[in-house]
Amino acid sequence: MNWLLVVAGAVVGAPLRYLTDRAVQRRLDDPDALFPWGTFVVNAAACLGLGLLAGAVLAGAASSRLELLLGTGLCGALSTYSTFSYETLRLAERGRGFLAAANVVMSVLVGLGAVHLGSQVARQLFA
Repeated sequence: MNWLLVVAGAVVGAPLRYLTDRAVQRRLDDPDALFPWGTFVVNAAACLGLGLLAGAVLAGAASSRLELLLGTGLCGALSTYSTFSYETLRLAERGRGFLAAANVVMSVLVGLGAVHLGSQVARQLFA
C-alpha cells in the first residue's frame, strides 16, 4: 500500500515539475535561457515543501503516510537532481564556468535554506 502513496504523489509531482519549468522559462521569453531558472525554481520549491513536511512530522502533525505521499512522492518527483547535474555540465561545456559554478552554489544554498525555513515555519505552526 505504501508504494501507491509514493506513486500518487509522483503522478502530481512529475507533471508539476515540467509545467513549472516551462512556465518559468516562458516568463523569461526564452525556453532555452542561458541559466536553468526553471530547474532552480522547482528544486527550491521541492526543498521548501520537504522542509514544511519534515517540520510537521517532527511536531507530530503529519503521519508517515503523508510523508510518503508528499515527501517521497510529490517532492521526490518535483525535484530533479539529474536535470540540475546535466544543465550544470552543459553550462561548463559551453564555456560558461561561472554560471555552472553559480548554479551549484545557489542551488545548494537556496535548497538548504528552503528546507530549514520550511521546517522552522512548520514547527512554529504546529508547536
